[in-house]
Amino acid sequence: LAVGMAVALALMALLAADAVAPVKDSLLNICMDAKHHKSQPGPEDKLHDQCSPWKDNACCTANTSSEAHKDQSNLYNFNWNHCGVMPAKCKRHFIQDTCLYECSPNLGPWIDQVDSSWRRERIFHVPLCKEDCEEWWKDCKDSLTCKENWHKGWNWATGTNRCPWGSMCRAFSEMFPRPKDLCEKIWSNSYRYTPEPRGSGRCFQMWFDPAQGNPNVVVAKYYAWKKRSSPAQVENVAPESDRAVCALPCSVLLLLPLALVLL
Repeated sequence: LAVGMAVALALMALLAADAVAPVKDSLLNICMDAKHHKSQPGPEDKLHDQCSPWKDNACCTANTSSEAHKDQSNLYNFNWNHCGVMPAKCKRHFIQDTCLYECSPNLGPWIDQVDSSWRRERIFHVPLCKEDCEEWWKDCKDSLTCKENWHKGWNWATGTNRCPWGSMCRAFSEMFPRPKDLCEKIWSNSYRYTPEPRGSGRCFQMWFDPAQGNPNVVVAKYYAWKKRSSPAQVENVAPESDRAVCALPCSVLLLLPLALVLL
């Protein structure tokens, strides 16, 4: 009886301790399972140029950040200049987009599972701030492209993306009449246009001043909380991955009935 009592008390103490112990949030401060991402976020002192805001806590390496700035990057053999040279003011946004995708540890609430040869996870419907989307469109509206969705449908016969046979190069403003069209269509709904402004805590900034801190941390926390509070009602948020953490240790739950029997 004394042994049973001791075991029961010990297990109940474990349960009580676990109830108040913080559980690591599986949607926050993580890296997606993709081609160039690190397994865990961490500091990177030498992130290149437009990727540098993430240097304190990044999912990308210094080499990945450097490749993100090249016209013909080794990351995906993707050529920005498929319809002539892309103007620098437009290219700047695509580099920031690449840096956010490769480096951000704050995309957890929007990570979705995919069956792909080059990645097992992707982002889906990340809410972009109104200014980020509209500035991207404004600076690229006179640039040329031959495709609306840049994720698929290219001619890869030469090892790099070329316009598919029969396609025509057209201005971005014709291919994407509104900022919403550009932000949502170009990467298969990886992003979602929102009316929310920067600083609202409800939308992602593609780039930020590291001296002011990373504003996307708060945004990720908000959507992670919203997703857990009412998952069925959270609009445009990708399904949760199987990273869920058991609220109580399974071994404790299994042993508890035994302890009660011994009492």
